[in-house]
Amino acid sequence: MTAIVGAVLILLVVVMSVMMLFKSPLKSLVSGGLFKLATAKGRAIFVAHLLLQVFFAILLLQLGHVMSAWFPHNVTKIVGIVVAVYLTLGCLPSLLSKGSKGRFVIVAISVVVAVCYWLNALAY
Repeated sequence: MTAIVGAVLILLVVVMSVMMLFKSPLKSLVSGGLFKLATAKGRAIFVAHLLLQVFFAILLLQLGHVMSAWFPHNVTKIVGIVVAVYLTLGCLPSLLSKGSKGRFVIVAISVVVAVCYWLNALAY
């Protein structure tokens, strides 16, 4: 169940990120609204980040046995723990964010997703 919750939250962030491309009011939740994708390099990095998030959601579903694993058991577990560490460390910039709306929403999502990852990676 925690794998599904975490994956849904990750995909929610992906949807929110895509909405930012279309100048959605949600844009103010990220970087205090200062986030811009004006350059081609910025857009390429943004798309790569979105694909990475989708991979994280799929991996979490695999760790939670919701879908079959694409890699051997040990590889999936190690990658899951590495991603859990990455997501845990990723909570820190959100905590230091100056935007109060962004801090509340993104920190809450980040912490829940990191906990879901830890629970599933360690239990895998």
